[in-house]
Amino acid sequence: MLDLSSIFSGSKRFVGLDIGSSSLKLAEVISTSHGHVLNRFLQIPISKGIVIEGTLADAPALSAKIKELFKNSGCRGKGIVTSLSGNSVIVKKVTFAQMADSELRDLIRDEAGKYLPFDNMDDVSYDFQILGDNEFNPNQMDVIIVAAKKDHVNNYLDAVTGAGLNAVIMDVDPFALETMYEANYDFEDNEIVVLINIGASITNINVVKGGMSIFTRDFTMGGNAITEGLQEKYQISFEEAEKTKTEGFAGSDSDKMELINSIMDFAEPICAEIERSIDYFRSTYGGEYIKHIYLSGGSSRIHGLAANLSQRLNVEAELVNPFLKIGYNKKNIDANALEGIKTIGAVAIGLGLRKIGDK
Repeated sequence: MLDLSSIFSGSKRFVGLDIGSSSLKLAEVISTSHGHVLNRFLQIPISKGIVIEGTLADAPALSAKIKELFKNSGCRGKGIVTSLSGNSVIVKKVTFAQMADSELRDLIRDEAGKYLPFDNMDDVSYDFQILGDNEFNPNQMDVIIVAAKKDHVNNYLDAVTGAGLNAVIMDVDPFALETMYEANYDFEDNEIVVLINIGASITNINVVKGGMSIFTRDFTMGGNAITEGLQEKYQISFEEAEKTKTEGFAGSDSDKMELINSIMDFAEPICAEIERSIDYFRSTYGGEYIKHIYLSGGSSRIHGLAANLSQRLNVEAELVNPFLKIGYNKKNIDANALEGIKTIGAVAIGLGLRKIGDK
């Protein structure tokens, strides 16, 4: 069992479990002589109110759904990798003088108030990753710190344990996206890309340089806002609106164009918040050149979203593809389902790729 004073710690492969506010997604990734293969993928919906903006509100109900998911998946292993996201998780980049890992851990704990918004570190699970030497001062090093309240972490652990499973690694959503990206894409040492996952209620942003995170942000706004807008405008059920959001509906060309315009109107607050986040990154990091934006999450597939962000940010944006270098088991996964898995499964696949000892 993982010592949860460490969030990053994580060679045996485990099953990735992406716990969202509207669904659970399971991804079993195995290693073969030909590379990584997605062996199983399954998604089931969960009721509103079980997980609210990244905070677990009903652990017994979540346990029941996790148990159902694993039973239906056919997975035999009970070790899982899951993740946290939202305002309950703090991810911060800090510069320190060069020192050993053990010294750094003690320093973060003793002087946490300088770096983290917590009064008592006894109530906090935290870990860090040394990114390398600071580019302006070789006597200093850049470090990413991740922290979350222990009661928040333990609520999720209790839900997993209640389903008869063992949470071996607790990750965070932006870094799961990074793991998926590294496994599929080639990149240069100084190449910067932005990974954006638009979930039902939370959007994750991770700016990655040379395959390593340098800026992250989560904000509590996602695809449900678009779905609810369509539900109210067209007087349809939430389920019908969710389907309409990505698949459209039959009708005249003018009706279809009106729908597309409505969807983008409802998506405007999300796009504006993404734009503000990237503008902040550019101003903070000296206007570094961003080569590409990769989108994931169920709402990333809505018509016009990628083009809208490309125009606003002056960066090419497209849907991420977790299958550039990862195969899939044709016996367990229908080829027709791959397009959907590409976007909704990006975080789960990243979690499924994790192994003990990763950094």
